[in-house]
Amino acid sequence: MCTILPHYEITEQTMALIPVSHPNYHTIAIEVNQTLHITKTPFEIIKRGCLDNFSSLEGRRESVTHLTGFKRKAPIPISVYRNIFVFPTHAVLDWECCWLFYQHVESIVKKKLDDTQSIVIFKNGTEVIVEVPKRELIKQLDKTSLLSNLSSGLRG
Repeated sequence: MCTILPHYEITEQTMALIPVSHPNYHTIAIEVNQTLHITKTPFEIIKRGCLDNFSSLEGRRESVTHLTGFKRKAPIPISVYRNIFVFPTHAVLDWECCWLFYQHVESIVKKKLDDTQSIVIFKNGTEVIVEVPKRELIKQLDKTSLLSNLSSGLRG
C-alpha cells in the first residue's frame, strides 16, 4: 500500500515526474531516496514548482525561448539558484509527458529491440523506461545542458 499525497514540492532531490493512469493518483514522483504518489498531474506540479520559485511556467518558457530560441519541448529552469532544471519528454500538454530533472540524469540508453523506447539511468542507479527514442532524449538533455550553462553566471 502506498501513501498518496495531495501536493508535491519540487526539490533538489526530485529526479522525475512520471504520469500514471490510476484512479487515486496521477503522478509518480521519483526522488533520490524515495518514490511518492501524488494526486496532481506532472504538469500541475511543474506549474506549481515555477510559482514556488517566483515565476510562472509561461514566464519561464518565454525566457528560455528568448535566450535560446527553443520553442518545442523547451527545458524549464524551476530554480536557477538551486540548480533545478527539468525537461519534458513529450509536448508539455501530452498526457504521456514525463519530466526529467537534468542534474540527476547519468545516461540514456536505447531499450533493446525497441527503437521507440529509452532507459533513463539516474546517478543513483534508478532506471526509468520512457516511450521516446534515445536520440530525442539526448537532444532534450543537450538543450537543458546549454540552458544550465547559460544560467551558471546567475548562480555566481
